[in-house]
Amino acid sequence: MAEQEKPEAKRFTVQDRRRFSPESGEVREEAPEADASMERQTTEHPASTNESDAQQGPLPEISFSTFVISLSTQALMHLGEIANPLNQKVEADIPVAKQMIDILGMLREKTRGNLNPGEERLMEDILFDLRMKYVEAVKKK
Repeated sequence: MAEQEKPEAKRFTVQDRRRFSPESGEVREEAPEADASMERQTTEHPASTNESDAQQGPLPEISFSTFVISLSTQALMHLGEIANPLNQKVEADIPVAKQMIDILGMLREKTRGNLNPGEERLMEDILFDLRMKYVEAVKKK
């Protein structure tokens, strides 16, 4: 059999569209301008349009402890212990609170043996407190 000629593969060109040079980090003169529509989108729709978000300042560092505390805060909100930050109303939703407590319990089981003593103590204390508050909330109903 005679060898058949392959059709030429489609060729493409790679263009570096970064504004800064990877070597020096300085602005490149030959860098193409960013797409105007993208610039309009970012200026018209900033990431945080809620004024209260801008007033709060920088977010805390993400760690296991801050993650657990955020979940426990949600559980407390659903237990009716603290106000909802969106509408400043204290509302109880016991089934959702139970689900949040169960999520924290599952997280404790899945991370058992992998936490430092401070994180382990935090998990135990938060779960104990939330479970006691849950029992009180169910009794009130």
